[in-house]
Amino acid sequence: MIELVFATANKNKIIEIQQLIPNTIMLLSLNDINCLEEIPETQATIEGNAAQKAFYIYNNYHINCFADDTGLEIDALNNKPGVLSARYAGESKNANDNMDKVLSEMNGITNRKARFKTIISLVIDNKEIQFEGIINGTILTEKAGSSGFGYDPIFLPDGFTTSFAEMNISEKNKISHRALAVNKLVEYLNRHH
Repeated sequence: MIELVFATANKNKIIEIQQLIPNTIMLLSLNDINCLEEIPETQATIEGNAAQKAFYIYNNYHINCFADDTGLEIDALNNKPGVLSARYAGESKNANDNMDKVLSEMNGITNRKARFKTIISLVIDNKEIQFEGIINGTILTEKAGSSGFGYDPIFLPDGFTTSFAEMNISEKNKISHRALAVNKLVEYLNRHH
């Protein structure tokens, strides 16, 4: 049995990922290791933030861990909000404000191509490996659906007729950017641990 800290305070993310990984791996949350401080996320890229979070836990708590960072990249906005996705409309990290800002910036723009990108940084014995999950889609002209979180109500994944927020969690989990990155992580852990 190996123990891995998932560097998140989000209980839902822990539950979601524990269902996807083999039961030879015990997932610990930040609360489990008494990490209550805010983990710094000051890098200019999604990859950088994921690495910064994972190494912060590894260096300060000396335990193997992984962290994820996710951003929405919109073609017409030069891949913004990107690394700033969570606080695009300000430090309050309000999802509705963020969506409203994107919708107003996209007003009248016909190229609505976008992608969600998740990077997972795994640090084991001071060695890092990254896993990437990307799903392509388009930005809707208005919000649709009430499940999910973040930008889900305005993101329509390619090949589907419903936004992420109109899907139930198991539907979204089959195709989402986070699920794709987690699947790569799981494959790696299954092979090496």
